[in-house]
Amino acid sequence: MTPRDAAEAVRGVAASAFDTRAPDAVGILSQLLPHIDPASALRQVEACRAELASSPAPRERISALRSELAARGLNGFLVPVADEYRGEFVPPHAQRLSWLTGFTGSAGLAVVLADKAAIFVDGRYALQVQSQVDAKILEPHRLTRSSPAKWLKDNAEGRIGFDPWLHTPDGLQQLDAGAAEFVPLDVNPVDAIWPDQPPQPLGPIRPHELRYAGRGGEEKRREVARTVVEAGCDAAVLERPDSIAWLLNVRGSDVAFAPLPLSRAILRGDGAVEWFVDGRKLVGDLRDRLDGVSVFEPSAFPERVDALAGSRVLLDPESASLWVDARLRSAGAKVSEGDDPCLLPKAKKNCVELDGARACHVRDGAALCEFLAWLSRAGPTGTVTERSAADRLLHFRKAGDVFRGASFETISGSGPNGAIVHYRVTAESDRTLRPGDLYLVDSGGQYLDGTTDVTRTVLVPGGEVSPEAKDRFTRVLKGHIAIASARFPAGTNGGQLDALARTSLWQAGLDYDHGTGHGVGSYLEVHEGPQKIAAKGATAALEPGMILSNEPGYYEPNAYGIRIENLVIVRESEGGMLLFETITLAPVDLALVEPSLLAPDERSWLNAYHSRVRRTLAPLLSDAARSWLDAAAASI
Repeated sequence: MTPRDAAEAVRGVAASAFDTRAPDAVGILSQLLPHIDPASALRQVEACRAELASSPAPRERISALRSELAARGLNGFLVPVADEYRGEFVPPHAQRLSWLTGFTGSAGLAVVLADKAAIFVDGRYALQVQSQVDAKILEPHRLTRSSPAKWLKDNAEGRIGFDPWLHTPDGLQQLDAGAAEFVPLDVNPVDAIWPDQPPQPLGPIRPHELRYAGRGGEEKRREVARTVVEAGCDAAVLERPDSIAWLLNVRGSDVAFAPLPLSRAILRGDGAVEWFVDGRKLVGDLRDRLDGVSVFEPSAFPERVDALAGSRVLLDPESASLWVDARLRSAGAKVSEGDDPCLLPKAKKNCVELDGARACHVRDGAALCEFLAWLSRAGPTGTVTERSAADRLLHFRKAGDVFRGASFETISGSGPNGAIVHYRVTAESDRTLRPGDLYLVDSGGQYLDGTTDVTRTVLVPGGEVSPEAKDRFTRVLKGHIAIASARFPAGTNGGQLDALARTSLWQAGLDYDHGTGHGVGSYLEVHEGPQKIAAKGATAALEPGMILSNEPGYYEPNAYGIRIENLVIVRESEGGMLLFETITLAPVDLALVEPSLLAPDERSWLNAYHSRVRRTLAPLLSDAARSWLDAAAASI
């Protein structure tokens, strides 16, 4: 990487200061580019913040977009939150919806017409959108109550532009109610009016060593290529950056919270791969280590897609951009829709990855216990806020030598803020913890040998907990234990298990409005598929080696939130049955447990879990944390 390239990388990562999900931009830079002068990094971050502060308000930005649309002969434009890779974390240069409207949620769509505009979000962001978006400029809508297609049918006419890289064919079809003509654009008009748009990321890409990956890249490519051929195809176009990182045994740094290089690939039936990535990102001898992989600049992708003419090409409708789908068909390729062929083998971790997951959860559990022990002392003093607590937890995690950053922005919510499922603390919302508060902290780490995600809800010492809160907490705990203790036959999917987590809450007329579990990667994205535990959409069978979260909850609006989350591994058991192995290690707050609600087997599970937590973590803890853990994880 040349000095100029390094400077561009600094600029790109520093721009993540725009994103409230990546507040520690300097910290990210120090991890990714250790040779960069910290003072220079800090200057870049402050420059980005100054640019943001001086940028025009959303009203002026939307007005500028309307002028741009009029100049192009368009009557409107679709602005999704997604970037061209449709990943969970969007790099700064692609945060078009946030820049245009002020809305920073992870899911949403704006429709800007000549005389009106609307923004559509799901239930998680119903409150957030009201606080971040001026309703006089954009009408806020909840997707469960008002669909973008219906709104377009009622309000739009003429030519509505869209960026074909940012939509899947199915996604666009769901928006098309036939009232207007959808027009694909070569240049995104938001980019045309964004004068200080951050550059595309230039994060370095490094090998993911075999001691962490467990399987060589060539072996993976041959296996996945066989599934492509068995599907009757000659090649597959891969557009999921995490699939490509897994397939090639590489990790990058283009987005916050996930070690991903943003790239695309074409996998041939013989196992050969064409990888489309900015060559300046490749560090050291990586290019030489990629035997069987041809590296192309991203600009070569259209030409190589055209070269698939006459071939049968596997394309995942969940991740394929409309641009790729349309280009393949116009080139004369035969498109065969099917799952990304990397999804299932990536989800079924090998023995090395599973051992790494267990090991990183031990280190992560020790860091979390140090934090909870500190919180038990500092929480009641009135000096701890949600933000300072999150910073302190990151401090403890950073002590690990293979720690590479948080796996998502910590959800740190006390009292009523804890009732917001995807709460993100801001300078305005930052709340001081008070004795008697329920404090919910959902956090995770990225380690070279695994990815963690854990939630604990604790009582801030010095105050009383209401009988109602203890009842709710214990019912959530019962649901958590029901999932952790489940035994099920091969072929069972997460949809069949979801009710186990909710039964105790249902008996009291209660529920929670999110899934019970999601898949987790191996030093990759903290949310991965196809595995999940949820009432809807969880159709993939749970198979040995998969890692999932187990996180039932309950949320009392304007009062408190409760969630208990551990990660589990799907394992084989005797008799051909499957079960879950819990790998997260941290005590459950006994001050919130109502023992009379626990059945004997549930009490036995909790005592056995706490015994394992003490036995495993005690040797790794400071004297103060070890003393705290002895009491926190006592038998009941």
